[in-house]
Amino acid sequence: MKTHCLAVALAVSSLTAAAQAGELYTSVGLPGVLVGWAQPISPRFTLRADAATLGSIGRDSIEEGVSYSGTLRSDRGAFLMDWFVAGGMRLTGGLTFNRMRVDLRANGNGGTITIGDSTFATSSSDRFDVSVRFPSTTPYLGVGYGHHLGAGSTLLFDLGGSIGRPTISESHSGPNLGNVPQSELDKELAQLREGIGRIRFVPQVSLGVSFRF
Repeated sequence: MKTHCLAVALAVSSLTAAAQAGELYTSVGLPGVLVGWAQPISPRFTLRADAATLGSIGRDSIEEGVSYSGTLRSDRGAFLMDWFVAGGMRLTGGLTFNRMRVDLRANGNGGTITIGDSTFATSSSDRFDVSVRFPSTTPYLGVGYGHHLGAGSTLLFDLGGSIGRPTISESHSGPNLGNVPQSELDKELAQLREGIGRIRFVPQVSLGVSFRF
């Protein structure tokens, strides 16, 4: 009975100590403004969960009678584990849960637009959209500094990336662009895949601070 009570007391004591060792942290950079919670589980390992956002960023332009608009949206959550290899230096791995997309739109206004290898006249009713979607779940690998056992606030640094390849799709409509041959659409998408489609990871480069409780 005494042994059982001692084991329970030690377990409760350990859980209480772990709860007191947690830290709230925040950082800025890529992938945006980030807030999270870190929980050390031993002197060498820490578990973390965080969320980051860049919000929505848009840009519009008009070239040769065609209106172009682009929108980037990036939100990310993550579950991570840090392995401390020397002092506060660590290796980090885990999963990120993403809502990352780029939307590109071209609206005709009497000018011309090139799709594939051909040029097409446009009217105000013509439209050509391209959507870039990053995977919703991706592995994360990186290096960094901070979140190690200790008292008070500490500086943080992270360099890494979520590994994944985006998918690219298009839609088109209107009296002129609605009749673009499929062969030209395939060429246009192939060109985009050679550019944007070659991206293999979404980087993280951030600086921040933690507050231990």
